[in-house]
Amino acid sequence: MRLAMKLLLALTSAGVVACADPSPQDAPQELTGDAMGTSFSIKMVSPPDTIDLEAMRNKVERKLAMIEQQMSTYIADSELSRFNAQRSVEWFEVSGDLCRVVAEALALSAVTDGAFDVTVGPLVNLWGFGPEGQVTEPPDAGLIAALLRSIGHDALHADCSVPALRKDLPDLYVDLSAFAKGYGVDELAALLDAVEVGNYLVEIGGELRMRGVNAEGEYWGIAIETPTPAGRSVQTVVRLTNAAVATSGDYRNFFEHDGQLYSHAIDPRTGHPISHDAASVTVIAETAAFADAMATALLVMGPDQGLEFAEREGIAAMFLVRHDGGVEERASTRFADEVSA
Repeated sequence: MRLAMKLLLALTSAGVVACADPSPQDAPQELTGDAMGTSFSIKMVSPPDTIDLEAMRNKVERKLAMIEQQMSTYIADSELSRFNAQRSVEWFEVSGDLCRVVAEALALSAVTDGAFDVTVGPLVNLWGFGPEGQVTEPPDAGLIAALLRSIGHDALHADCSVPALRKDLPDLYVDLSAFAKGYGVDELAALLDAVEVGNYLVEIGGELRMRGVNAEGEYWGIAIETPTPAGRSVQTVVRLTNAAVATSGDYRNFFEHDGQLYSHAIDPRTGHPISHDAASVTVIAETAAFADAMATALLVMGPDQGLEFAEREGIAAMFLVRHDGGVEERASTRFADEVSA
């Protein structure tokens, strides 16, 4: 069975919520705020008259606060922080939500042969892309080798019948930053689906999920950014409905040493930043959590291995690849099918 069928339903089989047809003059109702170390935005077009916006805002903020208390590594007493801090290799009881997220992340790690790995955080920190601050030169090879011995998804286990997590290595550290924002988007989408909002766009830190149509009655227009650190411009726009989108790129967070650029995108298998020509990967999926994690994995794999993987597994992915001083778009068959539907 293909990965896309194992880990998500096909977009064409996604449930459709009945929705009102917006007229061109309908202005979207919007909720915005700060959460998960970034910002969130919810746009709703022609929501049911029964929707109380203030009550919805309270639900959204409570949900996001709960996710942070479960999964943040920046909150010292969060569930995940307490699991990371304890050095025992015995089972550690956690909430069902955290356990399920870790279990899904482990499944993705297995099928991507470790290109996606939530235990890579210490290496990210070593290279200066974590909360410990930036570095100006590559770390010592011996330090990289030592840290590689203390990471690895194979050393992390989830038993969601309890629910509980366990690690084989006392120093194992779990960071869900490449999964949790997408999960948060999915949880907010579920809140909107529960009250039959038929047309919405949810965004947290650039991870997106949409349903129905925008205020003009068209599919939601999603801009994919040109991968250049000098400014912000649009490479292309795709129009989507009933889908989720995430992009992972190497061009915003990096440092330069002796004429070489070192990206924040660390390959968990080597301990080093990626060094291929892929600048970004955009993934379309049913859930934002899957799109978020898979975009990270495909960026680590690179344009050749990654595109081959996406074709084999039926993943909708587009790579923006540096080529002859410009940018080349390389899309999987599934991606081309989704944006032309």
